[in-house]
Amino acid sequence: MGPIKEAIVLAGGFGTRLKSVVKDLPKPLAEVSGRPFLHYVLDNLREGGIEKALLSVGYMHNRVIDAIGTEFKGMEIDYVIEDTPLGTGGAIREALKFAVSKDVVVVNGDSILLGALGPMSWFHHEEMAALTIAVKLVPDAARYGSVAVNGGRLSGFAEKDNKGPGYINTGVYIIDRRRAGVMDVQLDSFSFERDFLMKGPRDVFAYATDAYFIDIGVPEDYLRAQDELVLKCCN
Repeated sequence: MGPIKEAIVLAGGFGTRLKSVVKDLPKPLAEVSGRPFLHYVLDNLREGGIEKALLSVGYMHNRVIDAIGTEFKGMEIDYVIEDTPLGTGGAIREALKFAVSKDVVVVNGDSILLGALGPMSWFHHEEMAALTIAVKLVPDAARYGSVAVNGGRLSGFAEKDNKGPGYINTGVYIIDRRRAGVMDVQLDSFSFERDFLMKGPRDVFAYATDAYFIDIGVPEDYLRAQDELVLKCCN
């Protein structure tokens, strides 16, 4: 199998926790070292071989469309607009209706996992997986909630606030849209993690990586990104 060419970017959230430092902007457009964070996300996808990105947008979607347009450095951009909030799962399901590739990458518009897409794609194809999730071992998983990994597969979830080291879900997925079962969820709005991944048994492969990861969803990490991301990412 060749590299995966199509991605979904979840860019429709309200960004409630970030309002104290980012006002009047959708969270993916929050500036990091003078650039919208979404530019870093799209750069990272492009460097991973993605040729088309479907942006799932809702809150202040016109601002995102005006800022990004229909092309980004040669990568085709299209939009799926949420008229009502669908949750992460509903947003993924709706965007998958417009995808054409067998396998589709899914990422968040407010977090980034640098440089992992190529090896993750290889892992996904090698395992002939229907769904692969990227996980990362961190010193303290309390903010995110940890995931259990057993033999290269996702085997469970722990509640947030459990302090100590653990694997976290980076929010990066590769989905075989014909086999993963996302389209079968009979809910109008649902959480991809809580209402889909946690409703086992489901054979989900876990790709463990030590790649750089940051989520700008809270002010302290948004401020940390100002110092770190420009040094690590593409320009």
